[in-house]
Amino acid sequence: MTNKYREEAPGYTMTTVMEEAARCLLCHDAPCSAACPADTDPASFIQSVRFRNLKGAADTIRSNNALGAICARVCPTEKYCELACSRSGIDVPIDIGGIQRFVTDFEQQGDLKIIEKGDSNGKSVAIVGSGPGGLQTATTLLEKGYAVDIYEKNEKAGGYLTYGIPEYRLPANIVNYEIQRIIDLGANIKYNTTVGKDITMTEIKANHDAVVVAVGASEGKVLSMFKDNPYVESAVDFLARVKENQDDIVDIPGSAIVIGGGDVAMDVSTTLKRLNVKNVTDVAYEEFDEFKASKKELAGTQKQGVTIVDGYVPERVNGNEVTFKHRNIDGELKIKADTIILAVGQKVNTEGLGFVTEHGEVKFKGYKAKDEKVYVTGDIAEGDKTVVWAVRKGKEVAEEIDHDLLGGN
Repeated sequence: MTNKYREEAPGYTMTTVMEEAARCLLCHDAPCSAACPADTDPASFIQSVRFRNLKGAADTIRSNNALGAICARVCPTEKYCELACSRSGIDVPIDIGGIQRFVTDFEQQGDLKIIEKGDSNGKSVAIVGSGPGGLQTATTLLEKGYAVDIYEKNEKAGGYLTYGIPEYRLPANIVNYEIQRIIDLGANIKYNTTVGKDITMTEIKANHDAVVVAVGASEGKVLSMFKDNPYVESAVDFLARVKENQDDIVDIPGSAIVIGGGDVAMDVSTTLKRLNVKNVTDVAYEEFDEFKASKKELAGTQKQGVTIVDGYVPERVNGNEVTFKHRNIDGELKIKADTIILAVGQKVNTEGLGFVTEHGEVKFKGYKAKDEKVYVTGDIAEGDKTVVWAVRKGKEVAEEIDHDLLGGN
């Protein structure tokens, strides 16, 4: 594993973060805060930074977002708070994510204990899955005095935070820090426990007042033409393999084709280049003006030297050679590489949980399942499949449970 893979982009210093915060217009209507799905309130914490009140800034972030240090690094701010920033009409928006990262790094270095567990209310809730949705749900419930058990199928908590997002974007020590804070708050995580196999939903419901299913879309979709092809690997499997074997990764190819145009495809492509794969070509269904990937991730991938071909769809495959056809013009492209990685979407696995999936999707309106004791959040609940939306959905489902069980507001 190269150090290049682990290397996180440098953050602000005290001097530079003050310079960036000073650019804030201190808008009365705070459009940036209104545009944050998790209500992290960037207007307030930037104002605190501007007046050198870093503890106050950390208080604002943590009172609204249990995963503030993670969101600071991986949230597509250009689609939310920064898109709404009034500064955009003058030059460029405030670097809200960068300021948030500085504050949460300060919090970690000072070992600040901001969130506190509420007095016990005698109720307990089980959460299936320890991804961002489950972790935020647990935090909000613990603050309200609930006992919380989290059932996690893997040996580590975090879901895609731990097993998917590359180290250079989200260092493992940041994820571990966020999770440990929630454990210290009182969350009881039962690792290596698959619901439906090691324990049944019936058993869990019998021992808890409510159950929240927070499983993520953790399985990669595979196009039918690529099934059982030994040269093919899903993006989620590849990223998990790299994260798990950082110091001993093997089978690094000399060339690779990545199929997909979203952030996951960019993560895979950039990771391959950081692993010193010489030739990496990303082929996307979308044309550049349609790209699902954030501009930041796309630019980072291009900077690494990845060849990106837009507007092509795979038409046929022969071993490790893929033939693509352009969507809108009469054009064909044939590429041969050592490995083919599919980043064409992800699906949930609800086996043993009592849900029926359709093409790997579970559709819900709101957070309640048919069973009155069961709720859903995270990827299988309505809303964007981003970490910041998982935080929002985690808070909302916790509030709904509190209202149903104790009449909370």
